[in-house]
Amino acid sequence: MTPLPRLMVAPNGARKSKADHPALPISIDEIVATAVDCRDAGADGIHLHVRDENGRHSLDVGLYREALAELSQAVPDMVIQITTEAVGLYTAAQQREVVEQVNPQAVSVALTEMLEDGDTSRAITFYNQCVHDDIAVQHILYGERDLNSMSSLLKNGRIERDGLQLLFVLGRHSQNQQSAPEDLDPFVAWLTQNCPAADWAVCAFGKRETECLVAGLHKGGKVRVGFENSLWNADGAIAASNAERVYELKKFML
Repeated sequence: MTPLPRLMVAPNGARKSKADHPALPISIDEIVATAVDCRDAGADGIHLHVRDENGRHSLDVGLYREALAELSQAVPDMVIQITTEAVGLYTAAQQREVVEQVNPQAVSVALTEMLEDGDTSRAITFYNQCVHDDIAVQHILYGERDLNSMSSLLKNGRIERDGLQLLFVLGRHSQNQQSAPEDLDPFVAWLTQNCPAADWAVCAFGKRETECLVAGLHKGGKVRVGFENSLWNADGAIAASNAERVYELKKFML
């Protein structure tokens, strides 16, 4: 199974537009060009969102296949991770279906979204199928509720500890969300008690993104950086590009 990249870039996400930053990539061509620049700046993975013709978040199978084909040619050395993020538009069943049809190298899946329809057995079947198909699933965990749910699944053996990949999200996608390094502490404490061998990364929002991610590195984690979560460099200036954000984090990893 593909391990998590040490430095993954999340260049666009599902919510921001060029009104937030003119360099935010929307089209597949823009995403590919951004991936190349971020690879050159030091990223070894990309967290992929695709948009429809109106720039809206999409889980369209055809768009994913097109983007994956282009990225595999342009940045064959990068791990390409698709998302199943619902953004209030997709059900858990639709999220599972896109993974089954696209069959990606890697995917991020929010645990709370996968369990929100109450069909835990179907979610576990999906996770097991991903293991069978050698698809690396990174479980997105937002806070105490998700940590408790994951604890239960691990305790009951419904999710395997071997190969477990996690993303600790410091905060939420909300206006003016500002993450802080200490937000990571409950996640790391839980990790130590429940699955210390897990492959994990952290992402954060707002002007202290760099500080939060460096804290994650110091605690043994990996990082996800980019315009999906934050536009700011450590000095408080808005970054010119995703590649600039990657370059800043890379300096702390040398």
